[in-house]
Amino acid sequence: MSNNQVWDGEVDVVVVGSGAGAMAGAYSAAKRGLKTVVVEKTKLLGGASAYAGASCWLPASQVQERFSVQDSSEEAKTYLTSVLGDHEIERREAFINTAPNFVAEFEQDPAIEFKFIPFPDYFAAPGRKDVGRSVMPEDLPREQIGELADIVRPRVEEDRYGKGHEDGPLTAGQALIGRLLLAYTNTGNGTIQLETALTELIVENDKVVGIVVEGPDGTRRLRAQVAVILGAGGFEANNDMRQSFGAPGSAAWTMAPDGANVGTGIRAAEAVGGVVELMDEAWWAPGTVQPSGQTAFALGFRGGIWVDANGERFANESLPYDQMGRVLAQAAEERIPSWFIFDSRFGGDLPGIQRPMNTTPEEHLAAGTWVKADSLADLAGLTGLPADALAASVERFNGFAATGVDADFHRGEDAYDLFFADPSHGPNPALVALEQGPYYAARMVLADLGTKGGLRVDKDARVLTKDGEAIEGLYAVGNTSASFSGRFYPGPGTPLGSAMVFAYRAVKSMQPAIVAG
Repeated sequence: MSNNQVWDGEVDVVVVGSGAGAMAGAYSAAKRGLKTVVVEKTKLLGGASAYAGASCWLPASQVQERFSVQDSSEEAKTYLTSVLGDHEIERREAFINTAPNFVAEFEQDPAIEFKFIPFPDYFAAPGRKDVGRSVMPEDLPREQIGELADIVRPRVEEDRYGKGHEDGPLTAGQALIGRLLLAYTNTGNGTIQLETALTELIVENDKVVGIVVEGPDGTRRLRAQVAVILGAGGFEANNDMRQSFGAPGSAAWTMAPDGANVGTGIRAAEAVGGVVELMDEAWWAPGTVQPSGQTAFALGFRGGIWVDANGERFANESLPYDQMGRVLAQAAEERIPSWFIFDSRFGGDLPGIQRPMNTTPEEHLAAGTWVKADSLADLAGLTGLPADALAASVERFNGFAATGVDADFHRGEDAYDLFFADPSHGPNPALVALEQGPYYAARMVLADLGTKGGLRVDKDARVLTKDGEAIEGLYAVGNTSASFSGRFYPGPGTPLGSAMVFAYRAVKSMQPAIVAG
């Protein structure tokens, strides 16, 4: 690449994308006096992070201490070692050691405040916390953020249906992005360019020194004196990439916002020598098929059973969502799609949580994404399931509900299984008999919260080449990078928590270069 570039703008740090990792990196840089620009290809900030429940898995922080939750970095290391084994030891140690400092520094800003919400770690392993290690942003009053709220992506319930923000404070993922945005703009060192898409990285003397973008003003070249941080999400909305790397599922079933997360950052970094890994992986989840053909992220089932194409149960229905997604993918021909069977004791509503949750049972029934029948035999006819097998599966499960012991899949024996259950139900609250007609069946597929394979990075989020060398001036965070947790999802908020911590580490690692410059 020529050293005689003609630049259309110059900053210290260019951040590509605007999810939690990208915004944490942008704020960290701007706070340190670096002139920073956030480049976002869509009209709104936040990406899939704005849709999230906004749990952030951040062990041993002052938030836990403030809420009288006992935790330590050593306990968190024990837990991750027991779950992940020898995978990415250096990166996970860096994450755990940095998380408390990250929270402490960010909470020094009046715009950023977290709270603790109990939500169990996902694996019954040494070091686990039954109350979890997740913190969440406090709701953000609209008067505090003002007009900036207008460029934060609305909740998935509004955004997917072309609606704007609801009245009232920003909550969950919106609050996380809103608080990071407010802190970033308050530094006075940060700007934002919406509808501005990365097309390529610019390299001089083996260092990434800027980017080429396409936006309302045409093609432009932005110089980054210090670094470029790629936080543009994964490739979950790109079916060609999914198929080429063998990532199960479909772009139609992902939670990615329209027009986002098609692998742009990953491809741009590959073009300058970055390598990828874990490209067949995602943060999996069951998805209830919607009349639109998209899916709703489904979790927290407090009743009902899953059956495959043979009419047979195949898993503990109360598994954490990523683990259930993996069970679906293990036998895709029989389990995608599968059916979630429930009875009328829940008033016709699905006994679980769905995001988005706009569609009514009546709309599902009209579209055929759910079916309803007075008897199990009739339900089998409507779903194409073997009637005898479905009846036998329900009868066997009802027997387990009566005794309180799921002899097949041990549902209700783990703290997570019971987290969403109604304690008033029988000897095992996770086992609720199906015996009150009419009966319902909801069509289920393999959804995801984003791909988790991406660029190989080091403990400071520097993008690596095939030889393990860091590409100077180039960092990747969030789902643009390959997750340190590999093929596991340790606890609620692992994607958000790790994205922000590694973005923070990335900026801190730039400081020697800043001083030298």
